[in-house]
Amino acid sequence: MTVWDRPEPPARPVPLDRERIVAAAVALADEGGLEAVSLRKVAARLDAGPMRLYGYISTKEELFDLMVDEVYAEILPEEQPGDWREALRVHAHRTRQATLRHEWLADLLGGRPTLGPNALASTEFTLAALDGLADLDTVRRAVETVSAYVTGAIRREIANVRAERATGLSKREWQRAHGPHVTRMLATGRFPTLAKAVHDGREVDADESFTTGLDWVLDAVAAKLTQPPS
Repeated sequence: MTVWDRPEPPARPVPLDRERIVAAAVALADEGGLEAVSLRKVAARLDAGPMRLYGYISTKEELFDLMVDEVYAEILPEEQPGDWREALRVHAHRTRQATLRHEWLADLLGGRPTLGPNALASTEFTLAALDGLADLDTVRRAVETVSAYVTGAIRREIANVRAERATGLSKREWQRAHGPHVTRMLATGRFPTLAKAVHDGREVDADESFTTGLDWVLDAVAAKLTQPPS
């Protein structure tokens, strides 16, 4: 029986329910990452005994599932856009925005699918956007391809955010600190294509990088959808 199917225990003198438990866990994760979340710490945040939480949640993994599903409620758009491309674009940007608010989500994206109601509604949203435009297998592969890009791009962005926090150096400061080494390596002539990219390439911020990459992936999906069946 999943955590969503399991009934909650009877009420006790100190009010407690899964909603309050998950809210406390999300707050702890927002403050200190997933390593800051444990049933003991959540119980302390709620001024309850740790053993009481086991009446609602059996493992920390179940708690993580509930936390992810809570954030999926933020990701799910209120309305389904009429255009499939706009629907997938909106969903992708809302996923990124939610992860920037809850950095720990990046560590849980891309694994086994979560089965909570909000996560299932999110999957329904993306599949419904493409329903009827191609055969079912093509639709599923298209959604998986967009999801893989979004997950990878978000994880890379969050990794950069964490690196800046850990080192205390902004991207520009890090580049200046490592510039002499890069200059020496490029001067060897061993990396001519990389040298051209470094010297002549245009620097873009995270927003533009994510949006451009997403548009390229959606272009590829559009091309696949218009291909005649083989």
